[in-house]
Amino acid sequence: MIAGTGTAVNVCTVLIGSAVGVLAGNRLPSRTRDLVTDAIGLVTLLIAGLSAVAVNEPALAAKVGPHAPLLIVLGSLVIGGIVGSLLRLEQRVEGVGGWLQKRLQGGSDSAERARFIEGFVTASLIFCTGPLTILGSLSDGLGNGADQLYLKATLDGFTAIAFAASFGWGVAASAVTVLVVQGSITVLGALLGDILPDAELAAITAAGGLMLVGVALRLLRIREIAVADLLPGLLVAPLLVQAVAAFR
Repeated sequence: MIAGTGTAVNVCTVLIGSAVGVLAGNRLPSRTRDLVTDAIGLVTLLIAGLSAVAVNEPALAAKVGPHAPLLIVLGSLVIGGIVGSLLRLEQRVEGVGGWLQKRLQGGSDSAERARFIEGFVTASLIFCTGPLTILGSLSDGLGNGADQLYLKATLDGFTAIAFAASFGWGVAASAVTVLVVQGSITVLGALLGDILPDAELAAITAAGGLMLVGVALRLLRIREIAVADLLPGLLVAPLLVQAVAAFR
């Protein structure tokens, strides 16, 4: 199997799901579309919880001690958030969404532009911060098969249908983010030649789970957390694991 096939399939399912969602969304009242968004927010919260419990993984506790995992995840989000805020990642992602909206839709009113950007940002975060993104892309790059990405592609396709019914074509534009992020991780996996140790992977998964909680809060209209600013935490997490292990 050629490396990168899983990402290509994922991009296709996002585009197809978005097209179906836009066609269906135009026939649904706004109250129904809001309800669909709420349902996706609740499911995202469930997925986030399942991912966040990776902080209790035995491999992580064995490497850094029983009390350090929670502090490592906290440090990852705080340090990552500071770095992301200084780099203005949230604003840059929104800027990319605005640029894509102009290219794909041309001139439109401010409400439609805001809807497009919200769909792009939210879908990009949903599709690219879960554990399957990292695990599947690394596995694909290492030549171990793309089964995990095929599973993710199926889930993302159905999610895109629901999202696009509420947010429109901005969800389809998130396929660009999927291509760039998963493609980069696949290339990294090919260069690494070996998968991340279980402890580091558990820390990344737990940090990603908490970021998904932030996405869920946005979907449920509880609080607008700048989740994109927290994304550097996914890189900080394994570094903190190695640092704590070295000083143990």
